[in-house]
Order: sequence, then structure tokens, then C-alpha cells
Amino acid sequence: MTNTFKGHIALFSAQVVYALNYSIAKGLMPGYIGPFALVFLRITGACLLFWLISLFVKTQKVEKADMLKMMWLCLFGVVINQVFFIWGLSLTHPINSAIIMVSNPIIVFIFTLIVLKERITFLKVGGLSLAIIGAMILLLFKGNFSFGSETMAGDLLTLVNSTSWAIFVVMVKPLMQKYNTVTVMRWMFLFGSVYIIPIGLNQTIETNWATFSGHAIFATCFVVIATTFFAYLLNIYGLQALSANTVSMYIYLQPFLATIFAIIMGEDKLTPIKIFSGILIICGLYLVNKKTTRSKSEIASQ
Repeated sequence: MTNTFKGHIALFSAQVVYALNYSIAKGLMPGYIGPFALVFLRITGACLLFWLISLFVKTQKVEKADMLKMMWLCLFGVVINQVFFIWGLSLTHPINSAIIMVSNPIIVFIFTLIVLKERITFLKVGGLSLAIIGAMILLLFKGNFSFGSETMAGDLLTLVNSTSWAIFVVMVKPLMQKYNTVTVMRWMFLFGSVYIIPIGLNQTIETNWATFSGHAIFATCFVVIATTFFAYLLNIYGLQALSANTVSMYIYLQPFLATIFAIIMGEDKLTPIKIFSGILIICGLYLVNKKTTRSKSEIASQ
């Protein structure tokens, strides 16, 4: 099994976790826990897990210059990414957030052209366009979508979240080629845990844990362990083997997989529109990755 194939498996697995999260964590906020308290638990909980796993996985010594990069990169990939998403979601509609997140691969695409000097190709543009169309059709047919003054603040915060993650995915790539996944993530989340203290500690302390039902406890653990620890681990592992564009493109699978799980659970129905949207998204991912594979082959033959 090649590293490229393992990278695709890791990214697909991460999207499955994200898709399941929509159903499992539904109703967790604000009924049981505040948004900033949940972010605090996500970051500090994942930090503990990454340091725990580092006891069993070989890690590398990080150079001082790279440690400084991790200190500011974790602001984009861990703190701003999570805080602004939760904050934005609390001020807008879930469908708005989902549609705005479609912008993430577009922003990554632009950044890779500027920062990594990647070439614009027909396959990349075509694949990106197909995936965007497929995701937009799937999301817009869910209804309850509207941009307006009452959602403007939340929509802008979500856009900041999307841009922050795009910056992280592009800028962290050199570090991932130098160090293994656990080495980078344990330091990123350690710094993130320090940054999140003034933001989420008070709300965490004020949380009434006695009111948590069995499902709420399970959902909170799922968000911390699966949606944060495992999802970050899988995404960053995928970034080691694949391009930033390919990693970001996998976000388009989230609404498609979430719809499939909703259908399986009897919360949604399968329609021709949903099938068509899924085909567009999968074809888009294929085209973008096809160019990545060809580029690697061309490099190897030189």
C-alpha cells in the first residue's frame, strides 16, 4: 500500500468522522455546554491525547525556528479555526456555515498559487469547479438558507474560520515533510491549550456537568476524541502524502457523507439530486487527485 493511498484513506476517514459528528453532536450546544467551553475541552483534551500517544510513538526533536513556526501556526490551525467556527455557528444558520465552508478549497487553491507557486491546470480548475457545484446543489436543496444582516456577523466569522484553516493547511506542509504527525500535533495543541485558557476556561468551570445525559456525555467524548484528536491526526497524516489542494478538496465529501448517514438513520431521503451531487463531488476529487498523481510521476521520471 503506497503512502499516497494511505493518505487518501486517512482523509476519507476524517470526513466520515466529521459527517457523523453532525448527527451525534446535534443538540449538545447550548443545551448542555457553551461553545467556548466545548472548544476548550476539544483543544485541551486532544492535547492530552497527543502527548499520551507520543509516549508510544517515536517523535523528533524540533528545531527552535520550527518551534516558533508551530507557535503561530497553531493560532490558525487550532485556535482561530475552532473558536471562530463555533462562534460563527452560534450567530448564523448551520446551512450558511456549510455553504461558506465551500470557500475553503478555493482559498487554499489561491494560497498554493501564491505561496507554493503551483501551476494552474485544467484538471485542477475543472475538478474544483465540479466539486463546488456538487456541494452547492446538495446544500442549497436542503433549504433554510439566507444571507442577511441578521446573519452577517456569524457569516463573516465563519469566513475567517475557513480562511484560517486554509492558511494553516498551506503553511504547515513544510513542517509535515520534516517531522512526523505526532511530533507536530503534540506541540501545536500544547500551544493551543495555552491560548484557549482565557477564552474558554471560565465557561468550562461554569458548565453544569450534573445535567449531562448519557447521550450528552457520549457526544462530548466523540467531539473531543474523534472529531478533534483522530480527525486532526488523519488530516495531517494525509497532508504528509498529498497536496494541500487535495486535502482541502475532501471537505466537499462532508455534506455528501452527512446526507448518506442521515438517509441510513431515516432522517433524510435519497433523491436523484443527491445522487447527481455526489457524482459531481467524487468526479471533482478524482480530477484534482489525478493531476497530483501525474505530477509526482513526472517528477520521478526526471
